[in-house]
Amino acid sequence: MLYAQRFTQFTREHADMLAALVCGLLLFLGWFALHLGALEIALLLLPAAYVIGGYESAREGLTTLFKQKELDVDLLMIVAAIGAASLGLWRREYHLIIDGAILILIFAISGALEGYAMQRTERSIRSLMSLTPDTARVLLQGREEEVSISQLKVGDEIVVKPGELIPTDGIIVSGYSTINQAAITGESLPVEKTVGAEVFAGTLNGYGALQIKVHKPAQSSLIVRVIRLVEQAKTQAPPSQEFIDRFEKGYAKVIVVSGILLATLPPFLWGWDWEITIYRALTFLVVASPCALMAAIMPTLLSGIANGARQGILFKNGAQLEKIGKVRAIAFDKTGTLTIGQVQVFQVITNSKYTQTDVLKAAASIESSSEHPIGKAIVEAATDLNWVGAVGVQAIPGQGIIGIVKEQQVIVGNATFLQQYVTNLPEELQQMAQCLEQEGKTVVWVAGEE
Repeated sequence: MLYAQRFTQFTREHADMLAALVCGLLLFLGWFALHLGALEIALLLLPAAYVIGGYESAREGLTTLFKQKELDVDLLMIVAAIGAASLGLWRREYHLIIDGAILILIFAISGALEGYAMQRTERSIRSLMSLTPDTARVLLQGREEEVSISQLKVGDEIVVKPGELIPTDGIIVSGYSTINQAAITGESLPVEKTVGAEVFAGTLNGYGALQIKVHKPAQSSLIVRVIRLVEQAKTQAPPSQEFIDRFEKGYAKVIVVSGILLATLPPFLWGWDWEITIYRALTFLVVASPCALMAAIMPTLLSGIANGARQGILFKNGAQLEKIGKVRAIAFDKTGTLTIGQVQVFQVITNSKYTQTDVLKAAASIESSSEHPIGKAIVEAATDLNWVGAVGVQAIPGQGIIGIVKEQQVIVGNATFLQQYVTNLPEELQQMAQCLEQEGKTVVWVAGEE
């Protein structure tokens, strides 16, 4: 039963590509049969390739014709393919039947690729939706009660414990913590949040417990709006596709009308033979089929949008993706975050009293018990060094961390925090720190108590 369900799901997900593969296989076997001179077998295999590969395009084309009273490129492609097959049978030039089948195969593969792109986009949307929990802890009369996100109302107060995802947008009314907003902003360095600060659904709470007041419906949260943008992006046609769609409607009509005129007027106007006239009209229909042009845009754009969403890059619509092709320069900040998605130690600067190794070992000893991304980056940078763990470690949120390493007190944090323990920071180091901060780097001070 399980295998039957998996097989059913597999065929449903890959139906278009399976049809294209079968069409291609029948086309190859038909060509091979012709090559061997087995005409009867070829004339059985090639029509089957036409039916299997062209069924979906024929259905869509006829639906558009009868329901919307419009001619589209799908129907034009079918007419061209049938025209090629008719020419092949009529003139006994059977390679033309192969040409028509190749035309159908191109459209079948294009449709399958577009379907895969749509599926990838939908999977990306589902992965975005998983960024928010399904339930939240609401404070009701002093007690915590777990409710569905959809039941949250503006004014409700919810509790978010350390390490949990924030379920909806709100304002902190109690508590202090660091929030990892990478899912929203792409910045891996957590942001310190306290009473009065706004937090967003899908972001990760750090070490502190928070009490948050819901200030907008869950359906209006920032992450939900992002998801809606991605959903709109997969359905909103970019300017190039809109142009192709407009072109297609007029082009199909012109080609069909021109084909009819070419098949009927020349015998009366110039005395052509009817056989030659119809042959040339069908040739015109085959040559005029714009299959490559029509199949070129949406599959590639949808694949780009889906791949971007998986990598955390969200395009508002296909038009924005197209505009990237015109970009000539991009300025990025924090290249370590950009390239590997986490903070890295860029440089260790010391005064004449200590070496870089001494400073890095002392900082790693203190930060080894910290969950802060900067602390983890320091420990990672000191992996190959022989450092010992610290004792009596105490973290001061938003400022730094302090502890004892080999019976000496070591302080790691910002300049203001260090000045509580160190009387004078070296002027030269302060100037260098200022220059580094202007470059967008985060400066961490390390000192031993004097």
